[in-house]
Amino acid sequence: MVNVIGLGYIGLPTALMMASHGVEVIGTDYNKELVATLNAGRTTFKEDGLDELFQDAVKAGIKFTTEYQVTDTYIVSVPTPYDKFSKKVDACYVVAAVKEVLKVCPKGATVVIESTVSPGTIEKYVRPVIEEHGFTIGEDLNLVHAPERIIPGNMVYELLHNNRTIGADDKAVGEKVKALYASFCQGEIVVTDIKTAEMTKVVENTFRAVNIAFANELAKICRHDNMDVYEIIKICNMHPRVNILQPGPGVGGHCISVDPWFLVGDYPSLTKVIWDAMKVNDSMPDFVLNRIYEIMKEKGMTDISRVGLYGLTYKENVDDMRESPTLQLLESQERHLAAGLKVYDPFIEKDVVKNQYHSLDEFLDAVDLVVIMVKHNEIKENMGKLAGKVVLDCHNICDLPGVYHI
Repeated sequence: MVNVIGLGYIGLPTALMMASHGVEVIGTDYNKELVATLNAGRTTFKEDGLDELFQDAVKAGIKFTTEYQVTDTYIVSVPTPYDKFSKKVDACYVVAAVKEVLKVCPKGATVVIESTVSPGTIEKYVRPVIEEHGFTIGEDLNLVHAPERIIPGNMVYELLHNNRTIGADDKAVGEKVKALYASFCQGEIVVTDIKTAEMTKVVENTFRAVNIAFANELAKICRHDNMDVYEIIKICNMHPRVNILQPGPGVGGHCISVDPWFLVGDYPSLTKVIWDAMKVNDSMPDFVLNRIYEIMKEKGMTDISRVGLYGLTYKENVDDMRESPTLQLLESQERHLAAGLKVYDPFIEKDVVKNQYHSLDEFLDAVDLVVIMVKHNEIKENMGKLAGKVVLDCHNICDLPGVYHI
């Protein structure tokens, strides 16, 4: 039996995928409301294919509880935020989960850390806790790192098809965990050491962050001299060895906007490129806010409350708002004493910010300037409704005449 600890955006799909592929699984989370929702037969967030996967897992016998289980395998999939001052990973949730596991696990159990951490985190924070509790790693308990590699919006597919990395002290232990993931994973599964596994996951997301920053910096350069950044990128990408990404209003989510800071925090004197890239990405919500003011001035608009932000999530067609550029922009406008922007997102049903709407038509009726922060399918399918509006398109998806870009 596998006890999956943490039933959030990563832990829940992982638990469901394993259960639906013949693994006996019990999912554990401290959140009683979340567990009650799952036991009532409902998933806790929106994701393509998740409801179907949930039903398959329930039929296979998956269970959900707030209690840690006595079993031979634990998968810890809890959040790993970073300290915004020091830029270092905050491993408190991982450590807390491991401490609870140690209270119930039998001798010989394997603890798999799926949470993304900086290289050396397990050595610095997890090993000492295990040893302090009287366990000898490799004899009483096996420690493994298997960083997740999926993205909201495509989780089910990526769980099945993405390659995986297993980090272990003992290759034989790593191979056993590899076999567990191979119950559902059709991608290649590589077994290596723990620190290498920690590093590879952080490096993957840092690579993406740096390349996004390059596109965002190009947007700023082109805006300064009134050039079309999208045309320039299109032409450059015709070169066989060039693949520039598209700029946007910022970077959100719990991976690309967070993981690179782990390296900055641990290696401050060695990460100038990463630091600068992250600062560029972090600056984009303010850049968009400044563009709003520029457009308002050009159009003779004086009422900020007639400006609407379309999209609250950090990416299209999901309900995940973690580190959302829109939330960053709203925080920035409050610092500038300019509160009043209206907001709408079809995926966010509850009120989470001021001046939030829950109908596209009502939202559009209330604003004159629409800022496309997220390229949900809904707005792509309703471009005609933007006719007559001033539009700031942060993703280059609107082909109406007179559209503004970042």
